[in-house]
Amino acid sequence: MPMPSTTTLPIQSSAKPIASPQQPRHVLYLFDHLRNLDGGAERSLLKITQLMPPDRYRASIATFCRPEDVRFLSQFPCPIHTLPLKRSYGWKSLQVARLLRDIIQCEQVSVVQTFFASSDLWGGAVARLSGVPVLISSRRDMGFQRQWKHRLGYRLMGRVYDHVHTVSDAVRDYTIRQDRVPPASVVSIPNGVDLESLTGHFDSGFRARYGLEDASHLIVDVGSVKAVKGYDVLARVAAIVCQRFPRAVFVIAGALQDLAYYDLLRELIARLGLTLNVRFLGHIDPAFSLLQSSDVFCHLSRTDGLSNSLLEAMAAGLPCVLTRVGGNPEVVEDQGSGFLVSPDDPESSARRVIELLENAGVRRKMGARGRELIQERFTADQMVHQLMELYDSLLSAKKGAD
Repeated sequence: MPMPSTTTLPIQSSAKPIASPQQPRHVLYLFDHLRNLDGGAERSLLKITQLMPPDRYRASIATFCRPEDVRFLSQFPCPIHTLPLKRSYGWKSLQVARLLRDIIQCEQVSVVQTFFASSDLWGGAVARLSGVPVLISSRRDMGFQRQWKHRLGYRLMGRVYDHVHTVSDAVRDYTIRQDRVPPASVVSIPNGVDLESLTGHFDSGFRARYGLEDASHLIVDVGSVKAVKGYDVLARVAAIVCQRFPRAVFVIAGALQDLAYYDLLRELIARLGLTLNVRFLGHIDPAFSLLQSSDVFCHLSRTDGLSNSLLEAMAAGLPCVLTRVGGNPEVVEDQGSGFLVSPDDPESSARRVIELLENAGVRRKMGARGRELIQERFTADQMVHQLMELYDSLLSAKKGAD
């Protein structure tokens, strides 16, 4: 059986050993499916590779599925290897494991950081057996997609990682409790926003270009369309809010990840008489012009690790109404930069949205406070700095142990 090939985009890898120990150390990011930049993990990975100090570290990425549209990959300033893994068992998985081992060993990878279940469990095991000095697992949610096999795998792998990086204290607590990882091995480094990059993308004609110029107010959420995001709750909020503001428009910007759920949403919206009041714009990159053109950010997800869309909305100066789940309360000051509400509670959420729409002064005050919080605690530079410090510490500890 012929060996499966690995594709490297956008730069072809030479697969030669690094000649000089003085060169920057190599970090390989192992990512399940790098399909687009719609998700928070994808956008964070982009910022990490763009902002990491080139005199200290260089990056490459390996992903198990080649995206249908590869144009977005050109934004990554590093090689991207596509490894054809469909199952984590069987002869072909052993062949892909050999390819991953060759990348790690031939390119003298110092750090492997994994994202999501297949990379964490299958990829982490291969990386450790390949002799990588430092192995880090990145956890970004509260385990809502896990099956029994994932729960077992994470517990078995708990002490295999040198460290676990979580995006919020809530995810850290979950990881320690559920996966039985020693607390000293789990560090919380939140996502960050690249303010300078975002502010350069404002489009003053955004409303007109998307047919939103007649809206009295824009209420926005950004994220993939799937049930966990709570867009059915948002539709019920819209039904209440539009009784008070008939020309208000609720905008959802994100890829249609769950088409069956999307069809149910369309039926619900039509039944509520909101066809003109709820709009799906699809994936928008970047979404900052939409955020800056809006009045309120309303994010009613049923679970979150730490919402990147929330950080970007606050950076855009939007007051926020969002659910009290995961790491969200670590970012938003309730009644300071926004309002925290319970999941699946459209009545309370609607009251908060109406309160903001009725008072422009409160909107401006909360929006300004949110932007201050981003500048103080949640910038991309801070995220990358903390991550590089973690790499330095773990590699120094390994060198000392050797």
